[in-house]
Amino acid sequence: MPFKEPYPTSIATLTSLDTLLVIVTTSDGALGFGEAAIVEGYTHETRQGGWDFCVHQARQSIGLTGEQAISQWLSHRALHSHAVAAMVSAVEMAQSHPALGAHHDETIRVPLLAPVNSKKQALVQAEVDRLLADGFKTLKVKVGFDVNEDLQRLGWIQSLVDDRASLRLDGNQGYKPEQALDFVRRMSPQAIELFEQPCQDSNWDAAVQVARVSPVPMMLDESIYLSSDIDRAAELQAAQYIKLKLVKSGGLSSLVDDLRRITQHGMQRVLGNGVASEIGCWMEACIAHSYISNAGEFNGFLKTQDSLFQNPLAFADGDIVLPAGYWPVLDMQLVERLSINKTLFHSKSS
Repeated sequence: MPFKEPYPTSIATLTSLDTLLVIVTTSDGALGFGEAAIVEGYTHETRQGGWDFCVHQARQSIGLTGEQAISQWLSHRALHSHAVAAMVSAVEMAQSHPALGAHHDETIRVPLLAPVNSKKQALVQAEVDRLLADGFKTLKVKVGFDVNEDLQRLGWIQSLVDDRASLRLDGNQGYKPEQALDFVRRMSPQAIELFEQPCQDSNWDAAVQVARVSPVPMMLDESIYLSSDIDRAAELQAAQYIKLKLVKSGGLSSLVDDLRRITQHGMQRVLGNGVASEIGCWMEACIAHSYISNAGEFNGFLKTQDSLFQNPLAFADGDIVLPAGYWPVLDMQLVERLSINKTLFHSKSS
């Protein structure tokens, strides 16, 4: 799915969304779908590995109940969380998971953040002005490239935002520990809500060191996959915030359990995947309505040129807007046109 414009991170500059799409039809005719975009470098998983996992598991799962299939797939979450999430959430949708219908009787609005992608000062100013005019009250600033240049650009954005919005910094594992420490010691905390994952996901010592000296709260993202990672972050006091994504939790119910676990440890929770289609964004927005009190990061649907839904997600004044009773319908003609590869498994009786 081509993006409207390139999306730069310290891992890679993304120009399209390449996602696994899983569609499930139950024996009684219920339909569900799930997705997961695997960004290599963000995770240990690969696109080919995700595809192979889904194909193998789908073949093995024909004839199982939904509960049996979900249990089987979740046993592989540690190694294949993205692919597991695509499959599990498809079945959970077919089963009408309670979180997806929580807004059955009312229109709900879920606030989003937006990234500031421009690098040159004049372009940064125009982009910030546009995002604030669009109603965004939280902006994401990608750092993790060059400390001096990152600090300069952050200063521009802070002066433009003033008190009109809060900022989330995202390092995307781009800094070495000494660079991250240099950055936090020299940065101004003005308007900054939190600073996310400046160092390598496996370097817990660096996370602890940066958290001890940072003038703003720290958040872990790429370091968090399993419930035990949440426990570890709390024990080490490596962060005050934990960010979760559906693709890392392996399904809707698992995501809810992980969100509750964060609160039990006295930490703050953030939710959302900026590299997801409408499918993942819709599901995360539904979860956020019940469990999240800050801006969601599930804004990937605003980046893509095409909508996968016949009834696209609505956006207004910085929010996802879900009308009462909203339930998405896939645009199968578009799915066919965008598909790179596909395969089908069905029961002999169907």
